[in-house]
Amino acid sequence: MVSFTQQTNRIRRRKKTTNGKVNKRARRANGTPAFPIHIEVAAPTETAK
Repeated sequence: MVSFTQQTNRIRRRKKTTNGKVNKRARRANGTPAFPIHIEVAAPTETAK
């Protein structure tokens, strides 16, 4: 028989690892999202005088 504190800590640790496990797994599986590359050059705002 374990103490109440030890049991509580184990339950909290177990909940912490299981919370969001599906989302974490999906994020890991998909990797880094593809970021759009801006090829167009920004128009000059002022002309040098």
